Order: sequence, then structure tokens, then C-alpha cells
Amino acid sequence: MDEQQSETNASVPLKKSYILDTNVLIHDPNAVLNFEEHRVILPMTVLEELDKLKSGKSAVAADCRAAIRLIDQVLGSAQPEEVRQGVPIRRGPQAASQGTLSVLMDPLVEDKQDFLSNELNDNRIINQLVVLQARDISSKVILVTKDINMRLKARACGLAAEDYHTDQLVSDIRQISKGYLHYPGSFWSGVRQVDTQQHLGRTLHFLARQDLPAALYLNQFICDEEGFVARVCELNAERVVLEDLPRDRLMMAHAWGLKPRNLHQAMALHLLQDPDVHLVSLTGPAGSGKTILALAAAIEMIIEAKRYNKIIATRSTPPLAEELGFLPGTEEEKMDPWLGAISDNIEALHLNDESPSGSIDYVRSKANIQFKALNYIRGRSFQRAVILIDECQNLTPHQMKAIITRAGEGSKVVCLGNLAQIDTPYLSPTSSGLTYMTERFKGFRHGGHMQLEGVPRSILAEYAEVHL
Repeated sequence: MDEQQSETNASVPLKKSYILDTNVLIHDPNAVLNFEEHRVILPMTVLEELDKLKSGKSAVAADCRAAIRLIDQVLGSAQPEEVRQGVPIRRGPQAASQGTLSVLMDPLVEDKQDFLSNELNDNRIINQLVVLQARDISSKVILVTKDINMRLKARACGLAAEDYHTDQLVSDIRQISKGYLHYPGSFWSGVRQVDTQQHLGRTLHFLARQDLPAALYLNQFICDEEGFVARVCELNAERVVLEDLPRDRLMMAHAWGLKPRNLHQAMALHLLQDPDVHLVSLTGPAGSGKTILALAAAIEMIIEAKRYNKIIATRSTPPLAEELGFLPGTEEEKMDPWLGAISDNIEALHLNDESPSGSIDYVRSKANIQFKALNYIRGRSFQRAVILIDECQNLTPHQMKAIITRAGEGSKVVCLGNLAQIDTPYLSPTSSGLTYMTERFKGFRHGGHMQLEGVPRSILAEYAEVHL
């Protein structure tokens, strides 16, 4: 009888209890809603950390406040005992409850079995979870944290620990699309039938869908070694329509006197100058030309084409987010240390002018270039503006959404970043907001992406990128 009962118990899957670390709620303030039917537990230490970080105008403070509001909404008017046992999580006004949310208090004195010193908050949480797991062997306690070292310590104490994967759309950075497909030899060698038409000055190729690879999406480029370049402009289950883009014409394109130095820059410039593409993301190594291409295209579209009214340049400032207000000068002067790349590239565009300083002042005034701190643009809406977001690799998916949704009618958003230069401790190339945004907008009719190759900045920079 005992053997049969043990076999039955072994066949029943363990219930899962997910304990969320503070950095998970900062990364995604809606994280408590993303664990389906399982139990979600917040240690009291986590609530205390959120309380300490909630003040101020930084992006972290805003995310903490958003997480606290959601937690309060879920717990509602629940009684203290209900909060300990678990309050049903309801996703929407008519949705049935799925999973519960509870708060974990410090263990009783007689239950304490400290594995780690309680001087650190991370250690306090791990010690709590060791006690929790010992109390309830019918459930599996899983720590969810973005902190790699905390996961290592938890596993050393016999706990299950994992990263927060809900908003990670790829498991390997190599899975991210480059924005183009390169064919060795001739692209046409694998095409069985094509119908070519001239339409409003454009050459369009109509191909059967099965002749092209499955990983194809709108505004993706196709190129080969024989000089053929095209862009996917229509796509469905039966056919693909490619717009023929002569390579010579792409390479001769220019923006505010700047010409592309390689095909990848030419394709990126084509996306930047297309009025029907409202979101462009450019990735690539340092010196590949991301910022100067975006800036030149923006100035050209404002001063010459008069398509937009202003340039909004912004980026996150994680190291000194709270100290920005203490820096002297105007908002533009406060942001200058962080947006120096924009200023440097404005100067680079006018190095050969007779009066570089006069040209720079003219462009700054005529193009209405405004430097904005990311922390201070929440709730704003920018109309007919080119919004340049630099260093996007350091933004979380939640922060990326907060800035892109600031784009008003007639605006264009350009996201720039290098996934090899992430400076924030809890982000990786696969969890970065830049990666998330690139994958989410893949196939969006009004969006485009290009991964730049090579380092045209200088021979020295190119050699350093490869050999250092």
C-alpha cells in the first residue's frame, strides 16, 4: 500500500512557487502577472527595496512605482491572512483567477536556519526560501532573479533559481535578424519564375513564396554577390514582392553631404529616409556609423525636405540618473556628457566647412535639435519629430516601450545601439530592450532594422574592434 501511494505521489507534478527578486520587478513591473496558474511570492525584503527606490524621476523609480501600484491592485482589500496564503490574480475584468500572489514574512525564530549571513538582502531572501522549501516539500520553490550571482548562491543552498525569461524572444543573440539576407553567388539561381513590372518609377519583382526562405519579413533586404539588391515590400502566403534597388543608386545616395561607405550603410540610409518607415533600429559595432547616419538623415529630412520639425535626442543615464538635476546649466548642458556622441557627429558632418562653428550653430538652430533626459519625457508626446534614442542596448523592454510610445503624429523613431556594450548589471544581449523591440517589430509594415557591418570610423578603430 505504501509503495503504491509513493508511486502515485511521484506521478503528481510538484506545485511551483515563484519568488521574485526586486530586479525582476524593475525590469518588468508587470512581472507578477506572467506566471500563469502558479503561486507568486514577494519577500518582504523586496517590498522594502521597492520602497527605498521609488522616489525620484529616474526610470528605475518610475518602474518601482508601477510595480507597487500593480501589487496593490492585485492584493486589493485582502485580509492579512489572505495576503500570506495567497490572493487570486485576476487578469482582466472577466478573466477567471489564475495563480495567487502572496507576501513572505521573515521566518519564525525557531524555524531559522541561516545558511548565509543576513547582512545582505540577497542572503536574507535566500535564507527565507530555504526555510520555505523545508516547510512545504509538496511544492517546488523557484527563485526568479536577474542577478547571476544570486542564482549561483541560491543553487549552492539547494534551491532552484532561474532568470526572468518572459520577455526574452530569442535564446541566442545569433537568432536576431540582421535586416538583410545575403546570397552567395546569384540570388536568381534559386528562383523558378518571376514576373517583373514597372510601377510608378519602381521595378517590382513578383515571386512565388516557396522560392524564398521561411525567415522573411517586410522591409527586409536581399542582396547577392553579383550586385543585386532588393527590399521586401509585400509578403503573403502565396507571393513575395521585391522592390529592385540598384546598388549604384544606393551607394550614391546622400544625406546632408554624407554618403554611405558600404552597402549596409546604404541600406540603412534607405530606411532612414523612407517616409513610410516610422521606426528604424540600427545595431552594429562601435564606429560602424549608426549615429552619424541617423543624424545626417534627420537633419536632411528637417532642413531640406521639411518633413519633420525637430530632433529629439535622448538616452538613458543609469549611473547618474538621480544626480542629473545637480549638474549646472540648462537641460541641454546637463545632457551634454551623455549625448556627446550626437554633438561629436554634428561636428564631424561640418569638419570641411569654411566656418565649422558657424555651420554647427546653424544646424542646431535650424534643425531644432533638443537634448532630453529619458527620465523626464514620460507622459509627453512629440509631434512631427525625429526621435533619436542612443545606447538602446541599456534599456529594458518596459523602458523601450515607454519611450517609443512618446512618438506622436508624423514622428519617426530611430533606435541606436551595440549589444556588445551593455553597461547595466541585469541586462544581457538576449534580454535587452533593443533585442526585444527588434524582434517585436520584425514584419511591421512601418518598421525596419539593419545591422551595420565593418568599422568605417578609422583603420585604427577597425583593427581594435577585431583584435582587442
